[in-house]
Amino acid sequence: MKTYFIKRFLLIIPTFLCITFLCFLLIQFIPGGPVEQKIREMKGINSDGIMSSDIQTISPMQRESIKKHFGFDKPFHKRYFKWLIGDKVGMNMYSYKYPNKTVWEVIKERLKISLIFGLTGFFLSYIVCIPLGILKAIYNKTKFDIISSLIIFSAYAIPVFAFGMILKLLFCGVSENFFDLFPMSNFSSDNFEFLSFWGKTKDIANHMFLPCLCYVIGSFAVLTMLMKNSLLQEVQKDYVRYVMAKGGSFFYTIWHHSLRNALIPIATGFGSFLSLMFAGSIIIEQVFEINGMGRLSIEAAISRDYPIFMGILALSSILALLGNILSDFLYILIDPRIDFN
Repeated sequence: MKTYFIKRFLLIIPTFLCITFLCFLLIQFIPGGPVEQKIREMKGINSDGIMSSDIQTISPMQRESIKKHFGFDKPFHKRYFKWLIGDKVGMNMYSYKYPNKTVWEVIKERLKISLIFGLTGFFLSYIVCIPLGILKAIYNKTKFDIISSLIIFSAYAIPVFAFGMILKLLFCGVSENFFDLFPMSNFSSDNFEFLSFWGKTKDIANHMFLPCLCYVIGSFAVLTMLMKNSLLQEVQKDYVRYVMAKGGSFFYTIWHHSLRNALIPIATGFGSFLSLMFAGSIIIEQVFEINGMGRLSIEAAISRDYPIFMGILALSSILALLGNILSDFLYILIDPRIDFN
């Protein structure tokens, strides 16, 4: 087993290099990069493609100077190795959009927000969905199961962005006809720095409530039904009948025998919490105007801020690869019979 995990850890290096190399290669062919944007700016062309009356001609020397400024004058492989080693996977590079900040400084500002939001939503999803899935399996085909399924799938059918807008309309004081209970946007209030510790905690919880509710709803049906179906499959196996034949009650068999095996499919997603601090939810962050990592990544893609985009990609790739190994480790903790060798 140790050999397996050592191999998995060693495989992170070539996998990470392949991911970053291919993405670094692909962004070189995407139109509208920093060189093109600078040339358009010098020609007086705005974002809508409309030229101003004062049109400048860009000489070949100026074009080469722009390429040199952004590092595009060097061969591709040299730029990649500079990004990988010289710039420490791009963390020491300066952002195009925020020229006075390095990539790590920009990411660090958003990291705390995504860490709190992503992990809170993740753990709330599992804390709610696992017990609910267990109850639905125990009371399968009863009124509780039918009614809860109707509610779950009705909520799941609503797109996340639409559900977020409905919550803002109902509880954020958008209209005088509804409630004004929660802030409409952002992650904290303007006077956050002047609040006490408990005041800051309350303020963040107040801002997080609706976004986290949207996050939980997004994964509610999948996790709940996965837990229910996994437990129902275990209950139908021979070892459960054997335990019950020897006098074990139905509830005793579930809690002491079936539940542990039923958690194995659920453990697949446990490792993903490592990458959630960087990914978050782009849609939810956009709806509630939360300046997290998800919103930063889409802003970097739209504005062609390659250093930020590659920095987020590098960190999220490493965490996703580590998360996969963590999921395998959790398999072994749940069921020691599993052998990957």
